[in-house]
Amino acid sequence: MRWKAIVLTAFFLPSVACSQAQSEPTAEQRARWAKEAEERTHSDWAYLARYRDANAALTLGAGQQRVVFLGDSITEGWVSKMPAFFTPGRIGRGISGQTTPQMLVRMRQDVIALKPRVVHIMAGTNDVAGNTGTTSDAQIQDNIRSMTELAQAHGIRVVLASIPPAADFPWKPGLNPGVRIERLNRWIKAYARRAGAVYADYWSATRSGLGFRDGLAYDGVHPTEAGYAAFAPIADAAIRKALTLPAAGTAAACARASDPC
Repeated sequence: MRWKAIVLTAFFLPSVACSQAQSEPTAEQRARWAKEAEERTHSDWAYLARYRDANAALTLGAGQQRVVFLGDSITEGWVSKMPAFFTPGRIGRGISGQTTPQMLVRMRQDVIALKPRVVHIMAGTNDVAGNTGTTSDAQIQDNIRSMTELAQAHGIRVVLASIPPAADFPWKPGLNPGVRIERLNRWIKAYARRAGAVYADYWSATRSGLGFRDGLAYDGVHPTEAGYAAFAPIADAAIRKALTLPAAGTAAACARASDPC
């Protein structure tokens, strides 16, 4: 029951991020969300159906450089709260509540098959929260490594985003995730350097202590419009830098590194 409660909340919490003042969900809404979560768990764990039709309908305009943003509700909310940032060629592929293993399953359909020049990967918040069960730092790192290697093996440049700040999770209070997020971000930054990827440091730019600065997140996790506005120049700079990199960075970077990628 505890796991189901976490999954249920992972589905509904990001979807109500449209305003800071939200009423509590009704019993009917909770029941519907629980039913949807249960069905998806058994039929489409990684939610491959979410963007299947949108992927099939994509076209690339002349001169566009396609960039895919892969992530969870923070990425999904970015598209809805700051649509002007997603200029033609920038494609949001965030899914609320998702963890790194689910994103790894989606890599071929939602990233590789779209043939982007760059993929921006923001992942880890829901792993720390335990949305799909207890996950170690090593497992999170392995999944991020695998996504990076898959992208680079297909000539896609990689931007690895920091996990945004969070001092607590509304759907799992008392977990105190801030220290673990900081530790994982140190690893992501170091790994990006070794792997020939670009690190986008949203965490340092938006934090106060271990959480978001006031006004940048409506619930301490999901950014407000002001939060996404703070993200935008960091993302723009990271994408520009990534576009200057060779298409296949991992092998050369790992060969130079003293530590294995």
